[in-house]
Amino acid sequence: MVGGSLSVAAQSSTNSPYTRYGLGELAENGFTNNAAMGGIGYGLRSPHIINMINPASYSAVDSLSFMFDVGMSLKSSNYKEQGFNNNAKNSSFDNLAIQFRLHPRLGLAFGFIPYTTLGYSFNTTNAVDGNSNVTATNVFYGDGGLQMIMGGLGFKILDNLSIGVNAGYLYGKLNYQSSVSFNTTSDQTIVYNKLKVNSYVASLGIQYTQNINKNDNITLGMVYSLGHDLNSEETQGTQVTDNSSYTSTTEKVIEDSYGIPSSFGLGAVYNHKANWTIGADYTLQKWSKTKYNNLKNAYTDRSKMSVGAEFLPNPMGRNYLKRIRYRVGAYYATPYLKLPQCEGPSEYGISAGFGLPLYMFQRNSILNITGQYVHVSPSVSNMLSENRFVIKIGLTFNEHWFMKWKVN
Repeated sequence: MVGGSLSVAAQSSTNSPYTRYGLGELAENGFTNNAAMGGIGYGLRSPHIINMINPASYSAVDSLSFMFDVGMSLKSSNYKEQGFNNNAKNSSFDNLAIQFRLHPRLGLAFGFIPYTTLGYSFNTTNAVDGNSNVTATNVFYGDGGLQMIMGGLGFKILDNLSIGVNAGYLYGKLNYQSSVSFNTTSDQTIVYNKLKVNSYVASLGIQYTQNINKNDNITLGMVYSLGHDLNSEETQGTQVTDNSSYTSTTEKVIEDSYGIPSSFGLGAVYNHKANWTIGADYTLQKWSKTKYNNLKNAYTDRSKMSVGAEFLPNPMGRNYLKRIRYRVGAYYATPYLKLPQCEGPSEYGISAGFGLPLYMFQRNSILNITGQYVHVSPSVSNMLSENRFVIKIGLTFNEHWFMKWKVN
């Protein structure tokens, strides 16, 4: 059982009690258009989008274009546990990125995206063993998150082969707190952990495109992300108070006791003209070898399978409905968490969305809208489950800033 009753942590972009464990809820590198297609990105290669999942894709940017992408999410979650229900609503800023070409074979991108989010607030009240008149109330609270500022280069080695690298700064704060109090006294004991991270992230990508005929091709993509111990500082403390005149606090500071995993991703995308894009991704994250509070048995390896498709009826058509990009996708992911009695929850999601062209004065900007349903399923019965509905909104400006105009 995760908790007896749940309450909203309004300042966080998530409300899941499962974020009490580990580094929180994992975010994805993909933007609104990726999410509509189940999160695929390793094999996606297009001059119309910024795809930070695979830096090799940066070399596909058009020579005349400067792209800018910004996204946000609106979430509504329903939690169920042993007949109890609770609802929570959140919003979050998802990404900010730019991309442009430095050379006919070299593309550059910069972005700001989340890595994890932490947010929970719940409590349990139980009778003390041996004395049914005395109850103990445990309150659990946490907030914070880790973010990435990242830049990358994509280089086209051959016309059908590109490589890329992403590197960036990983930073943020995670705050965990629990307290216990009794109905017969005002004394309260508070245990807290405050984690501050200032570290780095790095990944390498490759994409290879094989033409089948003049209308069809397949792009294969691979990405390797470096795992390492984080440059971090954790403050662990205990505070005992009677909520009036007496307070006693003890603290200790631990350096570099957490890590992030190495991961490997492989994907393939089939393209038919400019009309059809169909792809699948597989990701493996080696969390089992990652340090958590100086332990290396607190996590389990996480894998994720994603599939997605996009249909564009006629990119040059006069009918506006035929210039809309129609997208669908789905994914399934195993947990990286180990809870005290069992493994953490797995999850699956389905999604659909639209890319609405904003054609004005020969511009190629797109408003992306994605709807997602996510189900978080516990590994054993009678534990907390979650049904999450997400609306993602993203705007991709794709402007011809570098065009040379001629006046007759």
